[in-house]
Amino acid sequence: MNTFKKIALVAMLLAMSLARAQEPPMTAMATVQGGVQVLLETVQSSRAFFLSDQQRYFDDIESALLTIVDFNAVATVVMSRYAEEASQEQINRFGEILRNTLTRFYGAALAAYDGQELAFIPASNEPTDPRADRVIGMEIKGIGNNNGSFVLQYQMFLNENDEWKLKNLSLGGINLGRQYYTQFAAAMSQYDNDIDQVLDNWR
Repeated sequence: MNTFKKIALVAMLLAMSLARAQEPPMTAMATVQGGVQVLLETVQSSRAFFLSDQQRYFDDIESALLTIVDFNAVATVVMSRYAEEASQEQINRFGEILRNTLTRFYGAALAAYDGQELAFIPASNEPTDPRADRVIGMEIKGIGNNNGSFVLQYQMFLNENDEWKLKNLSLGGINLGRQYYTQFAAAMSQYDNDIDQVLDNWR
């Protein structure tokens, strides 16, 4: 092998190793599947506390959600354009508020889960950029008396540690980020664009 071929081969191998190093360790789909599995296992093991010790139940649900959700990113999505005016401390504070709100909302909804079939739905148009956001769908089958289905969509982003995390969620076609943004924008108008006042009075 001449010198040029050796250099070309080394360059190619180096490029391949760098490409592998830049790939996230798990796909967005695998992250959602793993996170949902942990969450449902937590619901099953903690369900008895939903009526007898709700704080313990919601603490368990919160721990499971933290494996997949970045609540500061959720706060930034909800704040939308107002996030540019907010300090990092305010974003962190709103993230804590939303963590409590969504833990109770999602935890109460999941308390009714009883082993219904789940089907994960990959994005129909996968972005070519490996670091672009991904939307992963999940269908819960056999819901209600009519055995209907319910679809959730998880908007995932790749953080600075190359971990896929959830930053927005749609339930049955209702985009929670947009719903909460409408509430946030109305509160900003009510409290003269004072973010601290909005957070003090968030319900």
